[in-house]
Amino acid sequence: MILVGAAYQAGALPVSAEAIEHAIRLNGVAADANIRAFRAGRTVHETPTASAEEDASTAGRDLAEVLALRVRELTAFQDRACAADYATFVERVRAREAAVTGGEILARTVAENLYKLTAYKDEYEVARLSLDPALDAAVRAQFGDGARYQYRLHPPVLRALGLKHKISLGPWARPAFTALVAMRRLRGTALDPFGRTEVRRAERALIAEYREVVDTLLAGLTEGNHDLAVQIAALPDQIRGYEDIKLATVRTYHENLAELRTEFSASSAPTLVP
Repeated sequence: MILVGAAYQAGALPVSAEAIEHAIRLNGVAADANIRAFRAGRTVHETPTASAEEDASTAGRDLAEVLALRVRELTAFQDRACAADYATFVERVRAREAAVTGGEILARTVAENLYKLTAYKDEYEVARLSLDPALDAAVRAQFGDGARYQYRLHPPVLRALGLKHKISLGPWARPAFTALVAMRRLRGTALDPFGRTEVRRAERALIAEYREVVDTLLAGLTEGNHDLAVQIAALPDQIRGYEDIKLATVRTYHENLAELRTEFSASSAPTLVP
């Protein structure tokens, strides 16, 4: 319902807000909560920067604080080695940028976008987030003690096998979630049972590609093309959604990346003086 509210506010729904809220009431399922979510979605669209979860988690923080937060999250997402590799890469960006401009805007941009690409929401991560105690606390806070809820999921593996609808899982699925979390170190390996779908292969490829792009930026970085480098480093923020929607935004990302990389190459090429 938050997404519906954002879509309505963006002008994507050809009906009135009153009609949508009336339909929610007619449905009769958690009407008050769904109306609040719909209205919250309208607010999210009006103030996206202040309301977006990921932006809010790092807003106003310097690079050291962003790194501390993301390292902790990547350790939970995968392991300490993954988090350390991420931190080492960002530190290399920081050192190069400091030598050229004395700032850390590019390093912070890389820290945020490399994290986004690395911590993609696969089956292991969805299982981990589903077990987060904050989820139970949020349900109790909104609906009271004893409230029940289900997990509505549409795993890519089942989608590839022809399942066209989401499945509903109750609390009985938590042991399976726990097992998936324990299996997360299989992520991206030959033993990963979920790693062969198109979207998972694309997600892994994006990480390696982004690192190569950043290495290219560092090699040609100057004060004159620094702003362009930051713009290129921020491009992964265009990648949104799941499955087919995500793959479509990846194609757009690659188109924009190719255009800006050409511009960057021209800006970093030595000028020949006749």
